[in-house]
Amino acid sequence: MTALSSGNCSFQYQLRQANRSLDGNCLLFLIILGKVLLNTLTLGMRRKNTCHNFMEYFCFSLAFIDFLLLVNISIIYYYRDFVLLGVRFTKYHICLFTQIISFTYGFLHYPVFLIACIDYYLNFSKTPKLALKCKKKFYFFTVILIWISVLAYVLRDPGIYQSLKAQSVYAYQCPFYISIQSYWLSFSMVMILFMAFITSWSEVIALVQAVRMTSYMNETILYFPFSSHSSYTLSSKKALLPKFIICFLGTWLPFVLLQVIILLLKVQIPAYIEMNIPWLYFVNSFLIATVYWFNSHKLNLRDVALPADPFVNWKCCFIPLTIHNLEQIEKPISIIIC
Repeated sequence: MTALSSGNCSFQYQLRQANRSLDGNCLLFLIILGKVLLNTLTLGMRRKNTCHNFMEYFCFSLAFIDFLLLVNISIIYYYRDFVLLGVRFTKYHICLFTQIISFTYGFLHYPVFLIACIDYYLNFSKTPKLALKCKKKFYFFTVILIWISVLAYVLRDPGIYQSLKAQSVYAYQCPFYISIQSYWLSFSMVMILFMAFITSWSEVIALVQAVRMTSYMNETILYFPFSSHSSYTLSSKKALLPKFIICFLGTWLPFVLLQVIILLLKVQIPAYIEMNIPWLYFVNSFLIATVYWFNSHKLNLRDVALPADPFVNWKCCFIPLTIHNLEQIEKPISIIIC
């Protein structure tokens, strides 16, 4: 047997660690690239005639930050070691930038959810509405303020700083932050959907069997038959709940099942992956359905600007059970959401 010197062993260990680091950086690059492509695809699939709201602006800002992260990782991965404006960048900074982004994304779930709730609530309220240009500027600066505030908190937090500092000592290890905010937010939405379905499961099943799909004014709408002797009005919360469940699950059922699997298996997903545009649009649809349901008495008012959903079509139309030929009807008798 040939004995190896301690110097050769140390060199081989460093070589293995360097190759492992390069493989990790390459995998990270592919993950961010896939996320950027997913963001682009999702933004391209959404409805273009949706009104301006906070969630739309935040989704575009998230897509921009992901693209910026991809460009930074690509440059550092290509040049490996270079100096820019007096600062030396190495492969260590790939992990550092991604960790900072992970912490930032992880703390954004609650603020974005809360501000989107307030935004949709104000749309239904009787408060004076801002002009379109003012509203655009307000959303733009609000999104910038959120990013700056959360990033400043991440960089100034002592615990996060110690975590980033410890990573610089072990340069070949790159753990990422797992957000507890996204877990509880996902858990809460899944439980609310489950309770809503249990509450009106018989109505949901009956409506699924009776619902008809047709076209009205170049848009796809759902016809929900109703009885003229119904004990509650069409705009009541009890009547709308099963219809909203069908509309929501008709689009987001695969995503709901994915959330259930993640929660049951306790899958830990890094925050830089978990905060993505499909997730935000899923939360957005949930918020819109909730706001619609709590403001069901305002859905027929013409002076109320209803928030538009980029993915879920909330146009629910009602016809009496005695009408069997939908093609003979020029327009639905009652359109509650238009």
